[in-house]
Amino acid sequence: MFIIPDEVSKHENVFDVLKERGFIEQTTHEDEIRELLANQKIKFYIGFDPTADSLHVGHFMQIIIMMYMQKFGHTPIVLVGGGTGMVGDPSGRTDMRKMMTVETVREHCRKFEKLFERFIDFSDNKAIAINNADWLMNLNYIDFLREIGSQFSVNRMLSAECFKQRLKKGLSFLEFNYMLMQAYDFLVLYRNLDCKMQFGGDDQWSNILAGVDLVRRKEQGQVFGMTFSLLTNSQGKKMGKTASGALWLDANKTSAYEFYQYWRNVEDEDVKKCLKMLTFLPIEEIEAMTCEKGENINKAKEVLAYEVTKLVHGEEVAKNTETAVKAAFSGEGDLENLPTTVITEDEAKSGIGLIDLMKRAELISSNSEGFRLVKQGGVSIGDVKVEDGKRIITEGDFSDNSLVIKKGKKVYHRIVIE
Repeated sequence: MFIIPDEVSKHENVFDVLKERGFIEQTTHEDEIRELLANQKIKFYIGFDPTADSLHVGHFMQIIIMMYMQKFGHTPIVLVGGGTGMVGDPSGRTDMRKMMTVETVREHCRKFEKLFERFIDFSDNKAIAINNADWLMNLNYIDFLREIGSQFSVNRMLSAECFKQRLKKGLSFLEFNYMLMQAYDFLVLYRNLDCKMQFGGDDQWSNILAGVDLVRRKEQGQVFGMTFSLLTNSQGKKMGKTASGALWLDANKTSAYEFYQYWRNVEDEDVKKCLKMLTFLPIEEIEAMTCEKGENINKAKEVLAYEVTKLVHGEEVAKNTETAVKAAFSGEGDLENLPTTVITEDEAKSGIGLIDLMKRAELISSNSEGFRLVKQGGVSIGDVKVEDGKRIITEGDFSDNSLVIKKGKKVYHRIVIE
């Protein structure tokens, strides 16, 4: 588990750290929150719905926030949405989420919980892992409507940002219940664990406000909410998307090499923001390495890629991946660390089509994509550009039983004969 270095921040209040690093977007009561975090050690929560079998880089930013809060003595409640995941959050979506079976949701929850243990210290009650299926799955619907539904105004709900963009295409009654369920989570955590704050991405603002208001109505309690900037690039688009989908924290879904390369190739304008939000490097160091363009910004990208990969995949993997990238780009280091696909001696002797080989290596998803790439000059074997999409790879293309296929300017893949 990664430990945040003591020299990361000169501040005594975690609120000031989060503010300085650009995390904070909206707060329910800014002055009161800052005072609360300075003078008390509180329990707070962030919810993670198990919409997939792995966390992605958007979740990782919120994990980092929990790590900062824990570093300053506050107690994270990691809420896995085994209940809310059965419904699906409409926030930020233009269509309804795919319904999952109960067993799929449970399996995703189990995988989430293992991932959190890599980043959060759960020893000696320093953090709490909990699943909202524990109280949502067995609710009596009539009782829930009477106790919770009676506290919500439909008119106010329909004006919430999380519903607005869905009203034109159609919002199911199933999803309409989501806000009530998330607000109820906050009420349960307040009642049972004295949870004082809920954090979430900025797309969760309406749901967080609903929870704060429900606690006030039902318990006359004062709780707080804070949202964080979504991880977007300089054009306002969400970061963490690759050609093959989301940038996952699970190496089986996104290889460490692909993960590293993503951060190595971010736009110059996004490097400082990513360093501040996704690494624990001191602000002064970040400012120094991003104050100039050219070679300095390229070096900053290398630092970003290494640091984020180290946090997610471990130091040894980060070092090996860095070596692989240098080997591919400049001839330094060991090519053995590149993503690798193995073919047999018989296949090499008889020959295998380049397009078929690229599909096997998951460099392309279809023949048409492969032929188009070749036609556009986007495929090379070693340093030699491929001009014929029907090219057959044979033993003569290999050196020491390996070759490297280059896709575009940034993607390298090693083929090995075994």
